[in-house]
Amino acid sequence: MATAIQTVPLKTITGQDATLGDHAGKVLLAVNVASKCGLTPQYAALEAVHNRYKDRGFAVLGFPANNFGAQEPGSDAEITEFCTTNFGVDFPMFSKISVKGDDQHPLYQKLTAEKPTKTYKDDSFKKKLAGYGIDTGREDEVTWNFEKFLIAKDGTVAGRFAPDIAPDDAIITSAIEAELAK
Repeated sequence: MATAIQTVPLKTITGQDATLGDHAGKVLLAVNVASKCGLTPQYAALEAVHNRYKDRGFAVLGFPANNFGAQEPGSDAEITEFCTTNFGVDFPMFSKISVKGDDQHPLYQKLTAEKPTKTYKDDSFKKKLAGYGIDTGREDEVTWNFEKFLIAKDGTVAGRFAPDIAPDDAIITSAIEAELAK
């Protein structure tokens, strides 16, 4: 039986109807991405982690969002071009959505409700944002670009990781491996 998260209507970056249910039975890492962020180089690590585990039933899913510092201003076509040209992104990408605020996409409403707290490497990233005068909002809200949600094979949210934890950090890869082993 599909979970509520798996039934939320989505659009791929090329405009096709989709849901997370299309990836049922896989471990997923859903990430809100942006092309003009200091964390944008994480695209390379996301692609590497996707390739490392995809044959074992894993996929990275990219969700472009322009919620933070207007760091994803492009159209879906421009985002696709950027990701392909600069990072060779081959993992599934979805149409740009809002991950925070009054227009928050239903997928992110469900992800944040199911896993309201996130794992931090330390408090340096939040302090860095605060140093720029950026209010990171409530703990249950998405903090910034490149926040990661680990979704188990059954569609439940198994983990949530702060933006400054790189996708290939052992904190995340060990969580992916634990979910793949289930």
